[in-house]
Parts: sequence; structure tokens; C-alpha cells
Amino acid sequence: MFNAILIRRAEDQSMDTALTEMAPEALPEGDVQVRIDWSTLNYKDALAITGKGSIVRHFPMVPGIDLAGVVEHSDSADWSPGDRVLVNGWGVGESHWGGLAQKARLSSQWLTPLPENLNARQAMSIGTAGYTAMLSLMTLERHGLTPHKGDVLVTGASGGVGSFAIMFLARSGYRVIAATGRPEEQHYLKALGASEIIHRDELASQGRPLGKTRWAGVIDSVGSHTLANACAHTREDGLVAACGLAQGLNFPGTVAPFILRGVTLLGINSVTRPQAQRREAWTRLAQEVDTDMLDTMTREVTLSETIDAADELLSGRIRGRLVVNVNGQAAGNRADAEP
Repeated sequence: MFNAILIRRAEDQSMDTALTEMAPEALPEGDVQVRIDWSTLNYKDALAITGKGSIVRHFPMVPGIDLAGVVEHSDSADWSPGDRVLVNGWGVGESHWGGLAQKARLSSQWLTPLPENLNARQAMSIGTAGYTAMLSLMTLERHGLTPHKGDVLVTGASGGVGSFAIMFLARSGYRVIAATGRPEEQHYLKALGASEIIHRDELASQGRPLGKTRWAGVIDSVGSHTLANACAHTREDGLVAACGLAQGLNFPGTVAPFILRGVTLLGINSVTRPQAQRREAWTRLAQEVDTDMLDTMTREVTLSETIDAADELLSGRIRGRLVVNVNGQAAGNRADAEP
């Protein structure tokens, strides 16, 4: 038997999410079975758990778009028992049972080798958030962005993607402007490498089609008005990587930045990247992540704590990353916990 967070839908379409004990026979089809050591709680996971977003495609569902662990059984020639692996994307936690559990059965094509110089907890501290931030930076650089071309704006700066984007940009020599709605986090953001902090309100409402040029590049995890304003303030031939939609799916902007300044808007799809790109990104992540800083931006929870933590995450009360120790016990349930 193993434990998992399970989301069920009742006949009246209401959803019930609970920590559930399950038999391995309940796992979905797949040619590799993994013993999960660590997972994460992302924005998308929180939407799935709370039912506040149309994330889950099939019921019942185990959420969790990230996992890291060890292969227990394999029918694939590519993987053997004992291999250390990680998985992110591919619809895991949406249309296929995901990582908020102690076991998973998956397609062998979804697995990525865990980099040798990262342990499972560190990999999940990075997770989809760090992976998406790295894909964004790699895409910007592939299209010609370099530090001497000017500042780079990072929106949603205190969140997971934003925190990693600041870290990686700064370590690559870029001057970073961080936009956040939590000014009390300025010391944290500057420790990550931000040179300038602006309030998200500067970008969060309807703006002009074109504004004063302020940055050469953008990594945006917010969308909506924030993305439109970020484009409107981007320099000639600047680059904007769009990788999130925390403010909304809409894009209430105009074509002015694109046809009058030659700004390029780049979409970042982290879900179905080919393995070659995934391995390139994870190799670079393992080389460039500051593991000491990683600890300061990561909070650990257990499976039993993830449902409450999902509400915290959606309300904007979480800084950085949440990693899930799927085999851990909540402090209130530990034998050595104080009464």
C-alpha cells in the first residue's frame, strides 16, 4: 500500500481531495514504476487541489506535475531498477496520475535522468519552476539576448519561476529588475541577484500601447495586463519570454511594440519539450543553481500538509518553492512532536 493525494469528482460535479491509502494495482498504465522520494507543490497543482482551475482532465486524479525518485520496475530497455529519475510535464498530474504520492507508474519516454550532482530533494526544489525559468533564459539567449544589451525584467519575482529567473539571470551577468507585489521581500530578491525592485502595480492595470523603453528582455510568469505592459516598455528588438498566467490568460495589449519596435514575444512551453532540450536544461540547472540559496528559497511540507499549503500558495503567501517529502510525517503527527 502507498499514500497519495487523490482528487475525486462526485455526481453533482463537486470535488473531494484527500490523503488516501491505495494499492499498487490502482496505478495507471505505464512501462516504468517509480518509488517517489520527493515532489513539489506548484501553482498548477494548487489549482488542481482546490478545484479553482480546470486543470484535472480525468477523475480520479493524483495531482503533482513534478516528481523525483528511483525506478522500481521497468519494462523498458532504457531504464533499470535503481536508476535515479525525475519527471515534469507531459500531462502528469493533469491527465495521468502525478507526483503527490509515494509511487507512480509512467511512460518511460517521460523520464529524465537525475543529474549526478543533484539529489532528489534539490531537483524538486528546482522543479518545474526552475526548469521553466531555465528554458526561458535559454530561449532568450538563443534569440540573441546578451547582458550588454540591457536590463531584464522578471515579473512574479517572489514566486518560484521568478525567483529562479532572477538567480540564473544574475549568475549569467544580467542586470535584473524584479517586479513584485510583496515589497517586504526586497532583501530576499536582492540576495537572489536583483538590482532593482519595482512594485507590480506599475504593470498590473491597463497601460498605453507604447511606453518609455526600460528593458531589453523580459521573463514573465504573470500574463494579462502585466505581460502587455512589459511588452510596451521593451526596447527596440527586445525579447519577451511568456511562461505563465498568474494574472490571467488574456493579453490586453496591441501590436504596437511588435511592429514599431520589433519586439519579439516568445512562448515557453515546458510541458512537452523533447528529451534533448530537457536534458540540456537540467544539465545547465545542475551547473548553475546556487544550492545554498536553494535552501533559503525552499520550504518543506509533507503529503498531509499539501492541501492546506495549496490555499496558501494561491493566496500569494508562499515565497519561493514548496517541496513535498512524500514519505515524511507532519510535525503534529510525529512521535517526538511536543504536545
